[in-house]
Formats: sequence, C-alpha cells, structure tokens
Amino acid sequence: MKQFMFPNITFTIQVFREGQVFVAHNSELNVSSCGDTMEEARKNLKDAVRGFLKSAHKMGTLQNILEDAGYYFRKNGWQDPQLMVMDRFSITA
Repeated sequence: MKQFMFPNITFTIQVFREGQVFVAHNSELNVSSCGDTMEEARKNLKDAVRGFLKSAHKMGTLQNILEDAGYYFRKNGWQDPQLMVMDRFSITA
C-alpha cells in the first residue's frame, strides 16, 4: 500500500474556554478539539486535523476540501490561504 504523503499546510487556531475545558478550533477546515490545558487542546486539534485530512484523502475528497477552504495547489505543493485580518468586535443588539 502506498503511504500517504501528508500535505504541508498552515492553519489558524483559535483557543477559548468552555467551563473547565479548553477548545481549539480551526476555521479553515471547521475542525475542533479540546483538552484540559491550552497546549493539550492545540495538540489534540493538530491530531484531529491530520486525521480529518487523512480520511478525506482515503475518500478521495482531499483536494476539494482544501480548495473549498481557500488552499490552492502549485507545483511545489499546497499554498495556504492569505489571512488578512483576525479581529474581535462587540455589538449591542
């Protein structure tokens, strides 16, 4: 069986608390994970993204998922979407 060559991609991580648990979320791929500490949540998210992409590869949907997330392929590999700004706003509704 040919081994899957995992694409080298960069992705954003947002970490927030829900009660006593830290939740890490990747918005490009809409993947989340959690942990008892911030570092554990970050590590678990990396593992979750890796597993998600490997599963997508096995199902034949990896290219579509990456393209839908804003990644694009060039001869030297997958290029990351350009993050222009990440901001936080408050509004009164």
